Amino acid sequence: MTDPAPSSSRPAAQGVDAAGVHAFLDALEAAPGIEPHSLVIVRHGQLVASGWWAPYTPERPHLLYSLSKSFTGTAAALAEAEGLLDFDAPVVSYFPEFEAGITDPRSRALLVRHVASMASGHRRDTVDEAYRRDPAEPVRGFLLLPPDREPGTVFAYNQPATYTLAAIVQRVTGQSLTGYLRPRLLDPLGIGEVSWRRDRTGRELGFSGLHATTDAVARLGELYLRDGVREGRRLLPEGWAARATRPRIPTAGAMGDVDRQDWDRGYGYQFWMSRHGYRGDGAYGQFCLVLPEQNAVIATTAATERMQEFLNLVWEHLLPAFGPRPLPGREGADAELRDRLDRLALPPAPGRSAPPERAGDWAATEFTSSGEAGPVRAAGLARDAEGWTLTLTGTGDRPDRLDLRVGGEGWTVAEEPVPTAVSGGWTDAGTLAVEAVFLETPHRLALTCSLADRTVTAHWRTRPLHGNRLTTLGAPRGSA
Repeated sequence: MTDPAPSSSRPAAQGVDAAGVHAFLDALEAAPGIEPHSLVIVRHGQLVASGWWAPYTPERPHLLYSLSKSFTGTAAALAEAEGLLDFDAPVVSYFPEFEAGITDPRSRALLVRHVASMASGHRRDTVDEAYRRDPAEPVRGFLLLPPDREPGTVFAYNQPATYTLAAIVQRVTGQSLTGYLRPRLLDPLGIGEVSWRRDRTGRELGFSGLHATTDAVARLGELYLRDGVREGRRLLPEGWAARATRPRIPTAGAMGDVDRQDWDRGYGYQFWMSRHGYRGDGAYGQFCLVLPEQNAVIATTAATERMQEFLNLVWEHLLPAFGPRPLPGREGADAELRDRLDRLALPPAPGRSAPPERAGDWAATEFTSSGEAGPVRAAGLARDAEGWTLTLTGTGDRPDRLDLRVGGEGWTVAEEPVPTAVSGGWTDAGTLAVEAVFLETPHRLALTCSLADRTVTAHWRTRPLHGNRLTTLGAPRGSA
């Protein structure tokens, strides 16, 4: 964790059984379809365990997807405390220039607390409709979509609801979310700079797009666990944590999946209720789990579509590891866990150096897409004194280009134009297979080049939700 550094402690001193953490790591690494990136565990206000699976590292920001919403809700709480925002005010009152065109009575009855709790009355996510209805002003597009039910009566995980909440905060404060939060939350917590993706209006999205470290996620969770107090200083309004993290709207069955137990417990103000405690969460396994009964916070980043399975492993293995403190005679077990956490790594993709007998055939070779839908239109392979470079050409109207160094051992990390790590190589004389990890996101691109037919095949292990442009798959620079 960054400065000011919190106290750290051996797990056993805080009643955390290292064997349970080992069991969780074993289960996580054995689970098909789950790629862990980081884990931070705080108990009794002490950092007891933290680890990053190389090539992911502690200092890198990670795309949090919808875990961003919990930071947006926090910004709304601060604006309310400053008298700038009223949770019981109509949403349209903050956009008087739209009011004449918003005639549907349900849209006019929509309150700030409704958008803060995913209770706008719509029964679906309207994000695409809102942007289509008014690309220049999605808030107006959203308000022009009549709710299906009375606001406050039905739950739908609706991105424009949080976008609108974020837009209100940015309007009443006259600042971006990051600019507003920096002196009030991020700096006092020791988080410092973060970056947030913007849309064409210039606003930070609010519902997604925040890039921050796992450390930052853990610190936010710890602040909520302590009712908004950090080292004796109140950062959040008294009682806000309880307001935000109790069910405001029922969610049972709303996600349309019979095996979503941790999504059926209700929704607060930009926080989910869980079978244990409450959480902020984002697509592909970005979690901030706050466990008041255990006096603990668990922060994770990952790449998985099996988010319920991920949580099941937490409840099965980590929850029982929290016991009374201290646990005597565990010094060796704690040291063994620390050593394991220091050595966490994702296995590199298999592959060898270019076959000498075919190296000339591979040099200066161009590959075109195999015809499968994917993010890469073409690729070119070239060799220089330092090795091989695979240049990818993206798809779309404005195809971008990304250079990847290939053929090395382990993971080869590059910082520009976006941070990546590449592994893999030649699996036989006619096939080059590599994996490119975009280190500030949950995303990994699998690429295969065939010499026989000069084709390249590319597919995402987890599909980016903010577009496929390869050179934008990193934290926005200079947005804070």
